[in-house]
Amino acid sequence: MVARLVAAGHDVSVLGRSDEKRSTIAELGADAVDEIAAVGAAADVVVICVFTDEQVREICLTDGLTAAMPSGSALVLHTTGSPHTVETIAERAAPDDVDVVDAPVSGGPHNAAAGELTLFVGGADHTVARVRPVLSCYGDPILHVGPLGAGQKVKLVNNALFAAHLGLLASSVELAARLGVEESALLTALPHGSAASRVLDIVAAGGSVASFIETAGEFVGKDVAVVRRIAAELGSDLGTLDDAIDAAIPGVR
Repeated sequence: MVARLVAAGHDVSVLGRSDEKRSTIAELGADAVDEIAAVGAAADVVVICVFTDEQVREICLTDGLTAAMPSGSALVLHTTGSPHTVETIAERAAPDDVDVVDAPVSGGPHNAAAGELTLFVGGADHTVARVRPVLSCYGDPILHVGPLGAGQKVKLVNNALFAAHLGLLASSVELAARLGVEESALLTALPHGSAASRVLDIVAAGGSVASFIETAGEFVGKDVAVVRRIAAELGSDLGTLDDAIDAAIPGVR
């Protein structure tokens, strides 16, 4: 993402917490800084893409990122998390005249390198239009799905469904084994039938359900935990998705 922003001609500053990271950032052509405030001090747009919702809250609320950003700037939150976090950060940023959009990403490093990350974007029309040239450096499609927080809600539903697909596929592999069909043969054949899906293609490319879950299970499990918590706060659950998810990633509650 940093490389594509630099290649597009943007002046990019990136937080690096170690000498190694700062060296890598410099090699990409960006300015490596070692303090949160230095990231936003002169930025038109600040982009956050870290691992957890808690890290986003720490950066924005505890470490004071929005307070360090110039009046009239915009903050883009790429980390998948709670819509409540987005709303809290936007409320904190409003007195400083900093606009906020949530734009959780779908895709991996190869999608970022190709400029083809899917972005589910929530925010005011004028703010989304303003940050779209930045997002377009690494995002395509950029899907404006509603007001602030809507991007997170769509991404959480997406990830719950993705996890349920994994669970259904894991159960299907078990059924095939009982019928005497090897997993490799099943994963080779199913993409050509009516059961084909993007999840199936991804898992088939990795060779097995177990290997994919070993690689990506932590990421998927993190997001499943968030969507389950939010559904519970609203007095609901994930319905039939819950049982399917448990078949792939048990114990995430």
